[in-house]
Amino acid sequence: MTPAPMRLKDFIARLATVAWVLTLAGAGTLAQAQSLREVYEAARAYDATYLAARALADSAQYRAAQADALNRPNVSLSAGATRSDVDVPSTLSNGQAIPGTSGHRYANRYDATVSAAQPLYNRLNDATIAQARRALEVSVADLETAEQDLILRLSQAYFDVLASQDSLATAQANKKAIAETLASAKRNFEVGTATITDTREAQARFDLTSAQEIAAENDLRTKRIALDQLVGRTGVTPKPLLIPVVLPGATPDDVGQWVNQADDQHPLVRKSRLALDIAKLETERARASDGPTLDLVGSVGGNRTTGSATLSPGNTVQSAIGVQLKLPLYTGGLTQNRIRETLSLEEKARNDLEAARRGVAQGTRVAFYGLQSGKAQVGALEAAESSSKLALEATQLGYKVGVRVNLDVLNAQSQLYQTQRDLAKARYDVIVGGLRLRQAAGQLRPEDVNAVNTLLGP
Repeated sequence: MTPAPMRLKDFIARLATVAWVLTLAGAGTLAQAQSLREVYEAARAYDATYLAARALADSAQYRAAQADALNRPNVSLSAGATRSDVDVPSTLSNGQAIPGTSGHRYANRYDATVSAAQPLYNRLNDATIAQARRALEVSVADLETAEQDLILRLSQAYFDVLASQDSLATAQANKKAIAETLASAKRNFEVGTATITDTREAQARFDLTSAQEIAAENDLRTKRIALDQLVGRTGVTPKPLLIPVVLPGATPDDVGQWVNQADDQHPLVRKSRLALDIAKLETERARASDGPTLDLVGSVGGNRTTGSATLSPGNTVQSAIGVQLKLPLYTGGLTQNRIRETLSLEEKARNDLEAARRGVAQGTRVAFYGLQSGKAQVGALEAAESSSKLALEATQLGYKVGVRVNLDVLNAQSQLYQTQRDLAKARYDVIVGGLRLRQAAGQLRPEDVNAVNTLLGP
C-alpha cells in the first residue's frame, strides 16, 4: 500500500505557510501599500487624458466671458498727425514779383477721437451669448465624463494587480504542493510501493504548473506597469481585499430606477440635450442675422492745426451722440439658406440626443445585470470552494484506502486552487462592476472611491 498524500489540514497549513512566505517576501512594499484613494489622487495630478479635459473645461469659462462682451460698451481711440508742405511761386507769369509771399508754406494737423457704441437691440448677440453659456455647461459635462473614466480605469488597473497577485500566489502554492507529491511518488517508486505512472503524472502536472507560474509572473509584471503608468509612480502596491468581505450590490435593486436616473444625470445625455439647445439657438442666430440692430453711438474728438499754410491756426473740439439703426435689405438668399441648414442640423441634434439616451439606457441595463450576475457568481464560487476542500479530503482518503489514484489527488488539488483564484477575481469584478454601474448611470463620483477603500486592508 502506498503512503497517503498529505491530509487536508496539512494541505491548508502548507497553503498558509506559502502565503506567509509571500507576505514576508513583499513586506518591504506591503508596509507602503497604497489605498485606492491615494493612487486616485496621484492619478488626478498625472493622467494626461484627465488633465487635458480639465484644461479644456477651464478654457470654456473664458470663451463664455468673450461672448458676454458682445452686449457691453465698445470704446476705441483713434489719433493721427499729418504735415502738409506747399510751394508757392514768388513771381507771376509775366515776371512781376508778388509782395509778401515766399516760396514755401507748411501746415501741421493733430487729431484724436474717442468713439463708443452700446448695443441696445441685437438678437444675434443675445443668441450667441446663450450659446456660449450652454457650451460652458457642455464643458462641465465633459469634465465629469473624464473624471468618471479616470476612476474606472484606475480601479480596473488597481484590482487587476490584486487579481494577478492572487493568481501568482495560487500558482506557486499549487506548484509547491505538486512538487511534494512528485517527490513522494519518486520515493514510493524507488522502494517499489508505487508505479512509474504516479511519478510521470505528477511530473507532467508539475511542468504544467511551472509554465502557469511563469505566465502569472509576466501577467503581474504587465499589470503593475499599467497601474504605474496611470499613477505616474513606480512600484505602486495596492492594499489587499479584506476577507471575509461584504460586497456592495445595486441599490436600488431595480433596473428601471437606474435607467431613469441615467436619463436625468448621465453627462452624455446632458451634453446631447445641451447640443440640441445650441442647435436651436443657431437657428435663432440665422433668423436674427436678417433683423434690425440698434446701437447707441457717441464720439468726442478734437484737432490742432499749426503752420504758415494754415488759414486759421488753433484748436477744435467736436462731440456727437445718437442712435444707429442697421437693417439688411437683401443678402442674395444667404439668410434663407442658412436657416434651412440650421433646421437640418437641429434635427440631427435631436436624433443624436435620442441615440445617446438609448445607448445610456442599454449600458445601464448591461452594467446592472452584470453586477447581479457577478454577485451570484461569487456566491457560487464560495460554495464551490467549500465543496472543493471536501472533495480533496475525500480524494485523499480514497487514495489512502486504495480506491483513488494519484492523478485524482492532483486533479482535486488543482481544482481547489483554481476555484480560489476564480473566487478572488470574481470579488474584484463585483467591486469594479459596482463602479461601472454607477458610471453607466452617470452617478460615479470621487466619493465612491472612499466606499471602496473600506473594503481594503489597513
